[in-house]
Amino acid sequence: MNIGATSQARILSGLKSFWRYLLQENLAETDPTILISSPTLGRHLPEVLTYEEIQKMIDSIDLSQPTGHRNKAMIEVMYGCGLRVSELIELQISDIYRNDGFLRIFGKGSKERLVPIGDNSLKILFHYIEGARLHITPKPKFTDTVFLNSRGTGLTRQMVFLIVKDLAEKNGITKVISPHTFRHSFATHLLEGGANLLAVQQMLGHASVSTTEIYTHISDELLRDTLTTYHPRFRTK
Repeated sequence: MNIGATSQARILSGLKSFWRYLLQENLAETDPTILISSPTLGRHLPEVLTYEEIQKMIDSIDLSQPTGHRNKAMIEVMYGCGLRVSELIELQISDIYRNDGFLRIFGKGSKERLVPIGDNSLKILFHYIEGARLHITPKPKFTDTVFLNSRGTGLTRQMVFLIVKDLAEKNGITKVISPHTFRHSFATHLLEGGANLLAVQQMLGHASVSTTEIYTHISDELLRDTLTTYHPRFRTK
């Protein structure tokens, strides 16, 4: 029976915990799992959109539709600030520091951080808040929520996913993407442009810099692709 490396690691972790318990309770004298090494887990590199692909998606949004300005603002904020989808749908108007150019974000474990937002993204965001959003009557619990549906309640993760998927298909983008892809693209494009790794870590809200380092591997892959595509020694004859 073939078992994947991730499943093997999970099973082995459970066995090791079980034998540690037996030793602690004096129900066993030795741990037969002590010399068993966990399988090597390859790091999955997330899909990344190019700047041109993102701009193409934004430009294709129909602003004549009631949801158009909202969807444009959502994409701008996800890509411009590197937010998780949960952070996007929970964003409050009172957490936007317009004059300072920052968003107050509550990430995993309600950990608070300040994320800078560019002038263009801020302009598009308030074009929605002070325009299309005014035509929606928010339900009592959602008066401060930025992104609303037509019923006046907050968006779900699934709804944002469907909006992103629809835009990708509309523009012939065959990559397997999700709202999180804009976060990956945000980090990758920053590091490719020479941004400081620790600064990117802080903006993403990663507890460990090792989590952010995966985006340096993506950049390495892009560099290698560039080399194999354009260097005469690497071109396929």
